[in-house]
Amino acid sequence: MASTTALYDKLGGEETIGKVVDYFYELVLADETVSHFFANTDMEKQRRHQTKFISFALGGPNQYSGQSMSKVHSGMNLQPVHFDAIVKHLHDALKHFGVNEDNINQALSTVETLRDDVMYK
Repeated sequence: MASTTALYDKLGGEETIGKVVDYFYELVLADETVSHFFANTDMEKQRRHQTKFISFALGGPNQYSGQSMSKVHSGMNLQPVHFDAIVKHLHDALKHFGVNEDNINQALSTVETLRDDVMYK
């Protein structure tokens, strides 16, 4: 876990991750493959949740107090194309902020562990 903690710190902590999340949602909302999932979403609240979640996923403090991943995504019937689009946008957002590929891959491998919790619900 030490390398993951270093990744959270290396990226600049929650403040920088918040900027990554803002850019990530610009990409997501511009992508008609997945943007409709957020049509009725309070995006300010969504950004706060996602910042805390990604911070935790990258080894930061666990401040995420939202519902379980499977419960949050219940009824969405997310397919591989949707999950893959989200992963691509997260990759591109991290790259946009100068994160190197090794660190991006480390972050995305953490996200990948959630695939079964959100797909086909």
